[in-house]
Amino acid sequence: MRNIDPQEWEVRCDLAAAYRLIAHFGMDDLIFTHLSARLPGNEHRFLLNPYGLMFDEITASSLVAVDPDGHAIEKEEESKINNAGFTIHSAVHMARESAHCVMHTHTTASMAVAAQDQGLLPLNQMSMAFFGGVAYHDYEGIALDLDERERLVQDLGDKDVMILKHHGLLTVGRTVAEAFLNMYYMEQSCRLQIAATQGGQKISVPSDKVAAHTAAQFNRHPETKGQRPWVALRRRLDREDPSYKT
Repeated sequence: MRNIDPQEWEVRCDLAAAYRLIAHFGMDDLIFTHLSARLPGNEHRFLLNPYGLMFDEITASSLVAVDPDGHAIEKEEESKINNAGFTIHSAVHMARESAHCVMHTHTTASMAVAAQDQGLLPLNQMSMAFFGGVAYHDYEGIALDLDERERLVQDLGDKDVMILKHHGLLTVGRTVAEAFLNMYYMEQSCRLQIAATQGGQKISVPSDKVAAHTAAQFNRHPETKGQRPWVALRRRLDREDPSYKT
């Protein structure tokens, strides 16, 4: 592979680590869904997974640089990607300068919550972290139509997490670490909601005042969100399988 700028290589390593961790925590969907990251510099370039690799196979060097339309920067890479899969990601990246990383998953728990009328409930400390901060986007079919991008961006607004109705989750971050932390805890919140409601028991929902207070506590230091657990997670990968950095 060509010589890569050290800043770009670090973004590649972070994103490859995120792919491995999504697989590790059971949030992947075969070769489908995507995690993307904006590359440093003034050019609009983003990293995307090569189509056909499982998430636990992704490496820093296998990630493909694409333009805002999802087309590979280097033409010999064009056959490796599913540019239609970048529709959602490109919309968010291009609409929000701070959206350096965008993650999208289809998990059983998240799709189950995405099918429930009430959306995400503040049933536990994890989900209360997102109180008042979850966006929703109605299902319009497989995300292949470019005109859906405007509506998706409008629905997301300034929020960092979104439930795509009948589809899954989307998270945004100023860093890969932040987007991953948002995804991890949104997923945990969905799993807990399904667990709490599946038995048919009456559930207890805290007051909006308590939930809002909890959300504020979680978001006291947004500029460093996710950094400390991310360093620990990368140490785990380095111990168990450092091949993501190749």
